[in-house]
Amino acid sequence: MVSTGNRAKTFECNTEDLIQVSSGGSNILIDKSTKYQTIYGFGAAITGSTCYNLLKMNPEDRKNFLKETFSVTEGLGQSYIRVPIGCSDFSLSEYTCCDKEGIENFAFTEEETAYIIPILKEILAINPDIQIIGSSWTAPRWMKVNNLTDLKPHYQWTSGHLNPKYYDDYATYFVKWIQAMKSYDITVDAITIQNEPLNRGNSASMFMGWEEQLAFIKTALGKKLAQSGLKTKIYLFDHNFNYDNMADQKDYPLNIYQDAEVAQQVAGAAYHNYGGNYNELDKIHAQRPDKELIFTETSIGEWNDGRNLGRHLVEDMEQIGTGLLNNWCQAVIVWNLMLDENGAPNREHGCKTCFGAVDINSKDYETLTKNSHYYVIGHLSSVIKPNAVRIKHTISNLSGVDCSAFENKDGSYAVVVLNKNQSAKEIVISDGVKRFKYTIPENAVASFRWK
Repeated sequence: MVSTGNRAKTFECNTEDLIQVSSGGSNILIDKSTKYQTIYGFGAAITGSTCYNLLKMNPEDRKNFLKETFSVTEGLGQSYIRVPIGCSDFSLSEYTCCDKEGIENFAFTEEETAYIIPILKEILAINPDIQIIGSSWTAPRWMKVNNLTDLKPHYQWTSGHLNPKYYDDYATYFVKWIQAMKSYDITVDAITIQNEPLNRGNSASMFMGWEEQLAFIKTALGKKLAQSGLKTKIYLFDHNFNYDNMADQKDYPLNIYQDAEVAQQVAGAAYHNYGGNYNELDKIHAQRPDKELIFTETSIGEWNDGRNLGRHLVEDMEQIGTGLLNNWCQAVIVWNLMLDENGAPNREHGCKTCFGAVDINSKDYETLTKNSHYYVIGHLSSVIKPNAVRIKHTISNLSGVDCSAFENKDGSYAVVVLNKNQSAKEIVISDGVKRFKYTIPENAVASFRWK
């Protein structure tokens, strides 16, 4: 399958272009004897805003789009999605699931019951094996304080800290959210405790330095999850590769892993790429190879000419595809699956210049424009299946070309290749037994799967 930056080819499948060659050299050699990390999946965030736009579509159009996106047999097979726990900066209002003081008042709101859950049910009907990670943007305001010294109430959606006296209640909040989802037959596989814990802005937000996240897990969340019998994974951090240049927050997850008890209670760490470089993952893995690494958010928008596929297709495949995967990442999730042409609905103080992986025209709620993130995730998810294992690859005599290689559980091989060059390149891929050649167009990405 191939896509080009000039849109001449978009998810074009043509097995006839694969020419098997019996002899000669190869410039991409894969070797399954050297194995790396297991892959969980690829996908996008199913926010309130995404669900609002999807539900504006004609039901048949929506069904076809969701089938194209999530079906393993008839579509791209996206396999991992992110859902906000309460509001995010792409919700229809600012809220949590317990705005009235007292954890006994926990309840889903209309945003969950009328928007998010109906869409999740439609997705699960298409792909029952989809994995879901939940992320919180803020604790209920009655649980927040201005800082950990004064402990004065901070009844705001933005910034503030979690009051340590509410650690138990907030841990219960997570358990109740997971259980409430389960009551709708929706399994939550993992959570992050705080979206962008070093971001005091946004809509909504809450600051949670590594010391606070460690204390919260150690005193409350780890035990509450264990006592509930839930198997939900905890991922730490959920923010940028460069730790927002805060010296005291550098190596955020490594600092938490120093506590042996908490290290056993968490699966690993999640990252975003609004600062720093994906090489940070290799550094973290080198120090804690027993811990998982996933990628949970990236966006395109006005600031980076995000709708320019010619600029972004190959660049984004390198940044959030091969670059992450070749540095031990086990899942890749982009931000909103769908926004309208104005990047809406969005929140005041949130991102008003973000684009979705897909744009929908709000004049008809029918016309779709697919952006780079949709193509990147689709190329990955269509050939690299859940529980695939990354394997060694060697590129020889090919400048401006990068790739990542995998072995799927069914024994098939998957390779995703990008060509940065402004000219086509002939690649010859060999698995040691089979060898085939293909001419990848200029400024293009191609994904291959074979047995």
